[in-house]
Amino acid sequence: MRALAVLLAVVLCVGSGVVWAVADDDQPQATKPAAVRQAPDEIRDTVEKAPRSPEANLAVDYNEKEFKKRFGRETVHAPGAWATENHFVRGTGSTLKGFKFGTFEEDWSTEMTGPICDTTRHVTADGRTAVLLQGKTDKPKPKDKAKPKGKAKPKKDKKAKSKSPKADDPAKDLCDELAFFDLDTGKKLWQVKLPDAKGAFAPHTNVTMTRGTVAVAWGSGSVAYDMKRGRQLWTSAAAAECRDLGFAGGRDLLALARCGGTDGPRFTVQKVRPGTGKAEWTYKVARGVEHVYLVSSDPAVLAVSTAGTAVTDLITLDDRGRHRTAIDMPEDRFVDRCHKPLFGAVETCDAIVVGRDQLFLAAAKESPADHWIVSYDLGTGKTVKKFDSKAGRPMYPLRVSGGKLLAFRPSGDGVSPAAVVSLDPRTGKESPYLLFGMPDRIGMEDPARTEIIVEHGRVFFAPRELSAQDSGPWKGTALSALGVEGS
Repeated sequence: MRALAVLLAVVLCVGSGVVWAVADDDQPQATKPAAVRQAPDEIRDTVEKAPRSPEANLAVDYNEKEFKKRFGRETVHAPGAWATENHFVRGTGSTLKGFKFGTFEEDWSTEMTGPICDTTRHVTADGRTAVLLQGKTDKPKPKDKAKPKGKAKPKKDKKAKSKSPKADDPAKDLCDELAFFDLDTGKKLWQVKLPDAKGAFAPHTNVTMTRGTVAVAWGSGSVAYDMKRGRQLWTSAAAAECRDLGFAGGRDLLALARCGGTDGPRFTVQKVRPGTGKAEWTYKVARGVEHVYLVSSDPAVLAVSTAGTAVTDLITLDDRGRHRTAIDMPEDRFVDRCHKPLFGAVETCDAIVVGRDQLFLAAAKESPADHWIVSYDLGTGKTVKKFDSKAGRPMYPLRVSGGKLLAFRPSGDGVSPAAVVSLDPRTGKESPYLLFGMPDRIGMEDPARTEIIVEHGRVFFAPRELSAQDSGPWKGTALSALGVEGS
């Protein structure tokens, strides 16, 4: 059982944000969208309005020039990509950059105190989010009185020292600084150092958000802060045989803990009150499970593996933490993308999309030429709809918006346009959302390697790792992000 020590109560912000919902496709065009109010510190839950025309224009084109010179190596992990109504934001190394749409120029740039080592996809209704940073390590300087004096040696040391902040791998140093910032201005609102986080090494760290609260776990402990001032709300130290693996945020806050070693681990999932850390319910995962991933906090959905790291079952829970149903995940039949060794172990199942009543899975790439997305009822575990894709072209679920599923279909041949389409779970009808080309963007269409974000009528592609092109017109440049928007 996971023990949480209560220190302080959460202070929630007051005010309101607005989320725009659109009328049904079959209703008259004159019908006005309805406004759904959200408090500023609630997790954003926007409803997409289809662009007037599905033919897309370029909105963001961001590339890292002189890549090797800046980072000192060929490949860099690049966690962090977000979008608001006004800005696209990209995190690379220790820098956050904000871009206005249509200009292709950065609107702001914020240098953080260390490399970004973990992020959350969640954003507040008023456009704020959190990142974990690699903290400074205070290492004593070695005594080198015995070293011979000379000009050549000091010159070499100076050069190496100047490159070290840029070339350091976040996985080698503590990921123990938490920063909270505004996505539209780049302003850092507050920053704190995690308490007693000696074991906080990326990628075994986790940061997420729910209303008014930012929660962090690093295996040997966890802590939560209020969004307004970064004030610590509660903290928890792991028991001798148990470890806090992480949290899933959004509408609720779920905590995942593992007890025992790698041989026969025992997992528990708890719904946690954000302001106090107290558990509202506890679900004990059945014995024999080797890995657990938190897919969604509300509705509560778990992905579990009984052999290796590939998901074998999806488990849905009710609002009291009781088992509702299990959905079998046959090997090599569906895409889950839960296991990402370099990017954490909790909120990682970005190929499994959960709505209020259904969840959606894509057929695996290894399947025959026919591809599809299938939906399952969260209460019964039974199949509801099958959405067929075009012949030979896979289709991946991205997010649920206003009761519709938004899905991505790559070009397939480099000639026909890539597309984001809207799928209606009630009727099975497919409608175009955006159609676009991606010339010279090799690999950026692969959802396994790229974050794909749909927000405010735009679609963004941001690779999780950046590598400089070794030939062609982009030689020496890392393709960092691409965004398109409707006409």
